[in-house]
Amino acid sequence: MQDLKDIDKEKKRSRRFRKAKAEEGRNVFLRQIEETKPQKKRLKIILPAIALLLASYPLISLFGSPRAKSAPAAEVPAAVSLSKLDQGSAFKLAADAYGNAQAQGGKFAAPLPQGGQVIYSIDEEVQRKIEKLFTDYKVPYGLFVAIEPKTGRILAAVSHSASQPGWEKGANYHLYPMASLFKIVTATAALEEKKVGPDTMFAFNGKLTSESPKYWRVRPGRGNQQMPLSLAMGKSVNPVYGRLAGEVVGRDPLLLYAGRYGFNQPIVPGSPILASTAPVPGTVDELMRMGAGLNREVKISPFHAAAIMATVANGGVMMAPSLASEIRDAKGNVVFSQKPQVLRTVMTPQTASDLAHMLATTVESGTSRRAFHDRRGRRMLASVRIAAKTGSIDGSDPAGHYSWFAAYAPMEDPQIALAALVINENKWRIKATSVGEQALEAFFR
Repeated sequence: MQDLKDIDKEKKRSRRFRKAKAEEGRNVFLRQIEETKPQKKRLKIILPAIALLLASYPLISLFGSPRAKSAPAAEVPAAVSLSKLDQGSAFKLAADAYGNAQAQGGKFAAPLPQGGQVIYSIDEEVQRKIEKLFTDYKVPYGLFVAIEPKTGRILAAVSHSASQPGWEKGANYHLYPMASLFKIVTATAALEEKKVGPDTMFAFNGKLTSESPKYWRVRPGRGNQQMPLSLAMGKSVNPVYGRLAGEVVGRDPLLLYAGRYGFNQPIVPGSPILASTAPVPGTVDELMRMGAGLNREVKISPFHAAAIMATVANGGVMMAPSLASEIRDAKGNVVFSQKPQVLRTVMTPQTASDLAHMLATTVESGTSRRAFHDRRGRRMLASVRIAAKTGSIDGSDPAGHYSWFAAYAPMEDPQIALAALVINENKWRIKATSVGEQALEAFFR
């Protein structure tokens, strides 16, 4: 009997032992699970991150490291062959080096990457005057080009921006809405076709600055306004030159003379000057707006605008603009020397003379009178007769109000032709007319 009790006690101890062992094993297992949870969480984060890095490796290779972006290698101008330089390639070489030009012995010169130098025909008085003017007035965007009419030599080239530093680089070669400067093309076509003269009385309706052709048309017996074409040029009357283009000149002759002035083609092939644009008008109203200078797609560079004014000054003959007066190689040999080059004959000398008579009214009694006369009405450059044209229009690239002034002087023996463009923002700084007046004052001082 005792044996049976001992056996029963042994069985109970065995069951308790096995139960304790099982409990101990379960606790160990649970602890292992708890210990591995953070590891699993970390793996859930780490493994996708590794996969993302591997997937993005091609993009990192493509764009480069942040260090490479923040410290780009310095640009070194490429050496250009100095053999067989023509007008276009010499212009480009001179334009590329122009940013390093300095006054040396009474001339402006810039070194070339391969040795040698470019010598310019810059008039230091005019150049420095306009540079200071743009800086002092904190002009948002300002451009200026001056040309010697008989030779095409560039006498000054200034670009400036207080609003967007860096914009000025190459800005003189780019295109901007031409505004009322295009009235010169309209008048040239009308005069060359012998349809009108400078003193022809021309009827119109609407305000002088009206921009809508529907108000311009003349109605018999309705008391239309009249003005001679020369005065209408000086006052930049939109209805007169809109009607002149749409009802007298016509589309094809207007585009013909735009082409003669160099629109829709490179003015100097091979140079950085962009080709000015004069799109074909689709309707009579569009033709009228174009003739009045209201088509914003009619665009021109300051270099080309100055060349157009120089063409009128030179009796209707357009000369190729030349930025380099002379180019020398590393040994001092002259490899390019500027020679006057005729691009084309745009108009007859008589038309150029008639056009000059019309343009003179801009300063005498038109849109530039105030800039060229003191408060008592006296001429500020009394001994110099000036032919000029203004233009104004709103633009978007860059955004602002575009103020143009193009001129040449003296009318009897032209020595300088120029084009100034000032783009003002909400606060006006200075008009292009004042820039032109200051440039002429510096030139004829």
